[in-house]
Amino acid sequence: MASYKIIIAGCGQMANVWADYALTRPDSEIVGLVDIQVEAAARFAENKKLSCPVFTSIDAAIEATGANLVFDITIPASHYSIASTAMRLGCDVFSEKPLAESLEQCVELVQLAQQLGRTHAVMQNRRFDPRIRALRQMITDNTIGTVGFASADFFLAPHFGGFRDAMESPLLLDMAIHTFDQARFIMGANPVSVYCHEFTPKGSWYSGNAMALCIFEMSDGSVFDYRGSWCAEGAPTSWEATWRVVGDKGTAIWDGHKEPYAEIIKDDAQHGKFLYEYDRIGSSVLEMPLTFHQGCLANMFDALSQGTAPETSSSDNLYSMAMVLAAVESARLGKKIDIRTYLTQ
Repeated sequence: MASYKIIIAGCGQMANVWADYALTRPDSEIVGLVDIQVEAAARFAENKKLSCPVFTSIDAAIEATGANLVFDITIPASHYSIASTAMRLGCDVFSEKPLAESLEQCVELVQLAQQLGRTHAVMQNRRFDPRIRALRQMITDNTIGTVGFASADFFLAPHFGGFRDAMESPLLLDMAIHTFDQARFIMGANPVSVYCHEFTPKGSWYSGNAMALCIFEMSDGSVFDYRGSWCAEGAPTSWEATWRVVGDKGTAIWDGHKEPYAEIIKDDAQHGKFLYEYDRIGSSVLEMPLTFHQGCLANMFDALSQGTAPETSSSDNLYSMAMVLAAVESARLGKKIDIRTYLTQ
């Protein structure tokens, strides 16, 4: 008998990745599908050769199937209602990003999970990349010394069409959380404050602001600088961004494509030199049998079975969401936002 009886809520394109992973696990069974368009759920069941029933509401699905785990792959506006309903009905929840649409909803979901003793985790697939793990290892190994600054450049021009073109802050609200979450992971620090300037450059086809410049002060005294655009034609960066992490002994570089490396001050005597000489240090890329979505889902399931917190639990992801929402607020008000105060409002 399966340990995890899963309801998939939201049967769009992204649900395929989640379902395909669940179907590889002998301890898991997909027992129901939920979508506001019952035809979409029925098509999904047919495509995946599932014999489970389909529903249009999460509470009816849980009550009818006895599910104990919900995959929330619905639109962001539904995340709060799906997760809160599922947890109150006795289910743990694994969710696509974002945690919720507002900071108030995010905090409420974290508190609800804690009160009910439920596991609630959010998909942050870009943490589960061997290259970012290698970069993080360089930091924890003190390869470049104490980190004082990190920067990420994200310049792409995806012509999505659809809802993103009409969003007020398409870059910050739909994409920047990946890079912000990466920054927290790489630096091993949480945000303290942010100043953000958001704007629409010439040539943009988005209705809202598709470019943002952000300066975050972090909990260890370091600074994280973000420059991002979703309408930058030519010379695109990786979807993982381009990174520079500066410590007091050297600098680590990751272009988002190849393996990261560092240049550190040579051990030889450098006193009196105008510019020091450096040694180039390669990284040790870790072996990861499962990466990106599958890696993140595996971590969620492992934590659930062990009774520990997943790496991307909602209580941790709250800080990444706070970076996004505080950046939007900073841009709106034109001033620096104290994220610690913002989290407690």
